[in-house]
Amino acid sequence: MTHSSAATSTTTTPPQPALGSSAAGTALGAFGMAAAVGLLSLLLHVAGEVSPRVGPSFEVWAGDANDSPVSGLRWFLGDMTEPLFYKADLAALGLLAGAFLAWRVARGGKAWAGSLAYGSGLWAWVLASASLSLLLSNLAFGWMLDDGWQPTFVPFVCAAPAMVLLYGAGWRTCVTGAVLGAATVTPLALLFIPTVAAPLGLPPVVGSVLAMAVGSAITFSIARRLPWLVLRKPNPSTPSLHPASGVGQSFRQDANRAARRVLKDFSETHFFANEAASLGMILGVSVAFVMNPGLPSYGSALLPKILFAQALTSAVGVVLWRRWYREEGWAATYASVVSVAPAAVLASGGSWMGIVGGAVLGAVLAPPLARAISGWLPSGFHPVIGNTAAMALSTAVALPVLGLLGP
Repeated sequence: MTHSSAATSTTTTPPQPALGSSAAGTALGAFGMAAAVGLLSLLLHVAGEVSPRVGPSFEVWAGDANDSPVSGLRWFLGDMTEPLFYKADLAALGLLAGAFLAWRVARGGKAWAGSLAYGSGLWAWVLASASLSLLLSNLAFGWMLDDGWQPTFVPFVCAAPAMVLLYGAGWRTCVTGAVLGAATVTPLALLFIPTVAAPLGLPPVVGSVLAMAVGSAITFSIARRLPWLVLRKPNPSTPSLHPASGVGQSFRQDANRAARRVLKDFSETHFFANEAASLGMILGVSVAFVMNPGLPSYGSALLPKILFAQALTSAVGVVLWRRWYREEGWAATYASVVSVAPAAVLASGGSWMGIVGGAVLGAVLAPPLARAISGWLPSGFHPVIGNTAAMALSTAVALPVLGLLGP
């Protein structure tokens, strides 16, 4: 059971093969990529000390979003990468540029940039529905930004793109998913953050991802009753996705696949799951941080530590749950990348306990929780429900534990 609902997808480009059986090769590739991101994080930390600090701080940006069309557009773009705790327009432009590159490469019949949207051929519709849902969220609730930050970003990465993967291409699916997502997820986030997360002393991400889970469940319940929506038929399983146990895989291949898998986790929450998109986003947010450390990641100046924690939690998860990748083709190792790991960094002020502890606890808790919850879902309910519910539960458990262990 995958984030993409692979059972209902139509494969138009060859998917990346599953991870092989070599634990050593997988570990080398996964932790090698984490080390590379760690080196980048170190360079960013140094560069941030001498940053020219061009442009407004995050607080000023939020206050200007309703008064300036340029600030409003930048806020809209920033919403696209806020699920990763980046919130930077340059990060969004990098994400879209990398995804577009992968899309063009795939249309040319080449595979070096990886597949988009799980090889479904629906990336353009996924992006269109998600963007429309985000636009509706900003139009309906953006006026509340006068009081400071609001979770206008939440529908971009749940109900709307999942609807396209479940029901296929077309404007009916695109618009229906966009409207239902904006009408359910954003209001629930506005409700859950002050009534669930705050009273329990938990970060806003818990309320946001809980809203994604509940809002998506409501959306798919409604969709099942709409006569113009028809679930896509599942395709036969593709043998290359699930190699038989005992099939020999080279050490180098396993390392390469694991490294690419860690990169994919950075854009998995967008339903892109693509290395080029992830690289574009990471480079974009890096430039944004060097220009002004007071803008990305809510002005916390903790972006370098967040990046490293995210790569580390993905690497730990890829190694720990490699059997699921090998036998089933997928595991929800991205879940901690967008919840426990960055939330722990922010909650701890960037301490090593927050970075390493959050990365490890998130990798241990989130993927199996996502797998268990998604396994209970009936037909027509996308696994994004289980994945986001797992994010909420694992964050709610991990952060208090880290608080007890920390200084």
